[in-house]
Amino acid sequence: MQHTHLKHQFVTQIPEQLQAGVLYISMEYATAIHLCCCGCGEEVVTPLTPHDWNMKFDGETVTLSPSIGNWSFACRSHYFIRRGRIIKAGSWTNEEVEANRRIDRVAKADYYSNLEQTPVVNPTQEIPHPESQEKTSFLRLWLDSTRAFWRNLRRTSKH
Repeated sequence: MQHTHLKHQFVTQIPEQLQAGVLYISMEYATAIHLCCCGCGEEVVTPLTPHDWNMKFDGETVTLSPSIGNWSFACRSHYFIRRGRIIKAGSWTNEEVEANRRIDRVAKADYYSNLEQTPVVNPTQEIPHPESQEKTSFLRLWLDSTRAFWRNLRRTSKH
């Protein structure tokens, strides 16, 4: 790996010209982007969603999970971004890459089909106290409300 660390930069918009060694994070667009850490110059885009990548910011550094596998690039680099450090990971065979892509497709389809089945919750509906016997119901209601919010937001942003 040419780069051993990435410094993070929170941005509202991704710059036209990316700098090597910088992980740009747009919370507004739920996306992180950087130049491939092998030095090939390819742009690596990581959508931040429940079924793609997630980001952890500890106040000083950033971690992205899962690993970055650039299987469609000529370099086929594979690495982790942990607390701003680049940790080289092993190479995958084409069969391993395809198997993981199939798993991802199934997980995404399952995620979105569950969103479509979630009823919209009235925001004025009384929510039981979490310490009551209805703790499980409260958590389910909260989860359903959150899913409905994101589903509705996604629908309105498409118009």
